[in-house]
Amino acid sequence: MKRNIFFIFVAIAGLAALSIVAAMSVTKASMRARIVASSTPTKVALVKPNEKFDGVKIQRSDAEWKKLLTPDQYYILREKGTELPYSSPLEKKHEHGTYYCAACGLALFRSEAKFDSGTGWPSFYEPIFRQNVVEDEDRSLDMVRTEVACARCRGHIGHVFDDGPQPTGLRYCLDGAALRFERSK
Repeated sequence: MKRNIFFIFVAIAGLAALSIVAAMSVTKASMRARIVASSTPTKVALVKPNEKFDGVKIQRSDAEWKKLLTPDQYYILREKGTELPYSSPLEKKHEHGTYYCAACGLALFRSEAKFDSGTGWPSFYEPIFRQNVVEDEDRSLDMVRTEVACARCRGHIGHVFDDGPQPTGLRYCLDGAALRFERSK
């Protein structure tokens, strides 16, 4: 009798675990689809990729940013959120071109500095120009990291770590929804 109860308990626990895993995979899949679908680039004027940040900052109200950005872009760029790993189509993009801030159009990274970090986010070892990005200490999530933001609009684009490849040894781990890619012509 005790043996039967044990097997019934194991079967119920197994079914519960399977339903939880199935629900999680549906949630991740639907979230990934939502991120990809809502991460279409905004229509902002792009700064030429060979131009350094000129010091003129863009400031908008939250309402203006919400009109300009998709919900996922707003969450990442303005609320310092992050997207799920491996959810950005930019993570596996290997074409030659320039990556711009999705909020203001400032040129941030070149495809020549992009590498596969295995983390699930687009990664670069250096920005186009050092002054085009701003780095700030980030103490969220009970750890100390270095946040990376666009110098022009202060939109959050990701974090930088010191475990990247040479020549810099840096890994700019960025959210694809915060970027806009333009292929070289």
